[in-house]
Amino acid sequence: MKAVCPGSFDPVTMGHLDIYRRAASHFDEVIVLVTGNPKKPSGLFSVEERIDLIERVTQDIPNLRVDWWAGLLVDYTTKHGVNALVKGLRTALDYEYELPMAQMNRRLSGVDTFFLLTDEKYGYISSSLCKEVARYGGDVSGLLPDLVVDAVTAKYREALG
Repeated sequence: MKAVCPGSFDPVTMGHLDIYRRAASHFDEVIVLVTGNPKKPSGLFSVEERIDLIERVTQDIPNLRVDWWAGLLVDYTTKHGVNALVKGLRTALDYEYELPMAQMNRRLSGVDTFFLLTDEKYGYISSSLCKEVARYGGDVSGLLPDLVVDAVTAKYREALG
């Protein structure tokens, strides 16, 4: 069975990695799907940079690969024979946000969404919050993989000139 973990992953966090690893233990193949248009850079990292970072921090997960998509998620699942979507939930707010999308995806394609509850040690971590802390020189070690901490730090250092 093939599953997709979709998201912007700008940047990938320890919480994301936890979800990827857990999904990989339940599915034959897991595709981390970076969403966004590589021709329109938005966010801290380009789509290509996000893919590279995710590939580097997940190289120890043999049944995981990384891809990107700029269209409807259900079009990707249909084109690539994906059976399931996997989403991590940190709070009830995440559930409220994800539920209608999961229902629409199922209606459009028949693909089910599997929700994994985030490990409590990562429940407060978000890409946005990590970027905000790093932007002002705060320490994001342990929130992001070390390689990603270095990349985020370098991006903000570069932006400051």
